Amino acid sequence: MVVAKIHAKPPSESTLDSTFFERVVAASERIAATRARSSKVLLLSELLRALEPSEVALAVAYLTGELPQGRIGLGYAAVFGVEAPPASEARLTLRELDARLTEIAALAGSGAGRRRHELLGALLARATEREQAFMRRLLVGELRQGALEGVMADGIAKAFGIEPDLVRRAAMLAGDLPVVAAAARAAGTGGLSEFHLKLFRPLGPMLAQSAAGPGEALGRLGAAILEYKLDGARVQVHKAGDDVKIYTRSLHDVTARAPEIVELVRSLPAASAILDGEVVSLRPDGRPRSFQDTMSRFGKKLHDAELRAALPLTPFFFDVLHASGTDYIDRPARERREALGALVAEGFRVPSLVTANAEEAARFLDASLGAGHEGLLAKALEAPYEAGRRGAAWIKVKPAHTLDLVVLAIEWGSGRRRSFLSNIHLGARDPESGGFVMLGKTFKGMTDEMLKWQTERFSALEVGREGHVVHVRPEVVVEIAFDGVQRSSQYPGGVALRFARVRRYRTDKRADEADTIETVRLLAVER
Repeated sequence: MVVAKIHAKPPSESTLDSTFFERVVAASERIAATRARSSKVLLLSELLRALEPSEVALAVAYLTGELPQGRIGLGYAAVFGVEAPPASEARLTLRELDARLTEIAALAGSGAGRRRHELLGALLARATEREQAFMRRLLVGELRQGALEGVMADGIAKAFGIEPDLVRRAAMLAGDLPVVAAAARAAGTGGLSEFHLKLFRPLGPMLAQSAAGPGEALGRLGAAILEYKLDGARVQVHKAGDDVKIYTRSLHDVTARAPEIVELVRSLPAASAILDGEVVSLRPDGRPRSFQDTMSRFGKKLHDAELRAALPLTPFFFDVLHASGTDYIDRPARERREALGALVAEGFRVPSLVTANAEEAARFLDASLGAGHEGLLAKALEAPYEAGRRGAAWIKVKPAHTLDLVVLAIEWGSGRRRSFLSNIHLGARDPESGGFVMLGKTFKGMTDEMLKWQTERFSALEVGREGHVVHVRPEVVVEIAFDGVQRSSQYPGGVALRFARVRRYRTDKRADEADTIETVRLLAVER
């Protein structure tokens, strides 16, 4: 580990009246310790009511596992590699924490990495051991204590005497729950009236639940709109005259990185518009390139003409939320589909049909897969657009891939999993070396019974530890379901699994019967 030089400085006068960070950490621990949703909501409401107005947005962001600054240039190795002696008592405030993280996020240029480590070490030195643990998990995106956005929205509503549906709708329109919480704290129900559909203020995208097949999806929805499910970059495009902005699903502005989309949207026959869609890079034969190839275009901060020629982007829109002064967000899906058809040419719309017939839906799924896409989406005909929510009106159907892999290490869990070995490190067999190649890790798909079993089993196989990571003898085979394989420089095999989750442990298989790294690499190039 890197031991940082600590130059802790006392809080400024502006932080002296601020709430201690320890109060949020304690609330997080209590939330993690209870399973009852009502109890979580009560704990959140009590905390939010006790905070200063300027602190509410910070607490909501931290408890939902987000940083107001977004990415701040600190990866897993840096966050867990900096060692700092914990403070003996709580003294770090919410405002001070926010200020220090903002300072770290602003660093750039030569020496920025070293300076980030120094500042992180100084920040950790002002935190108690409990606060350090919370902060590290927050910084690497592994904070899981049960304060999900739906629970948090109810906590905000209860704290400030507002109907929960009003908070959810404001969050949908704002795409930013901490901002909504601050408005609710400042002005109650009246404070939420400022949130309405507005050009160039992106909304959180509507999300889908899952079904095992098209028949199951239609069984839930009845007659539905079926669409190809593309494996691309989700985008929301806003237009006012010639002014066009493109936002990602995380609401980041990527307009400068996709000029061909800007050009297309400018040509649409609408004075103003908000469109939802998917962007993919197509090969010359019209089949989609890999998700990673598409995303590489959005990873470039400056427009590169050579890259644009090599990886051209094509948008495929599937929803319209606003067009020429008319808001469609509350209109049923069938009306939005008609409005989209009148606005966007067929070649730039996701292929779709309306049916209640399971056999027709199965053929549609086969056609989507045959064209190189992921599967299909089924959408309720009468449902409005529920931004930022994974409601029952949209259902995705994707055939799952599976691999038999070997567990190389396992991490102690957090929250309600703190007493269990939880996050497993996955490896594929390498016949040439006789060893195993790391592909990634997952904590998804584990039942309580499975957590108990693997804690006992892997404790017996321990060969060493690094912090919260327990290295084990590579003997246990696990069946992993996943959505795809992508190239990755993070892992030694050059590939990683997308959305990996545990299906079952294969106690009937030996480690030398696990799938090979070559099998995994072949999946990365198949479409």
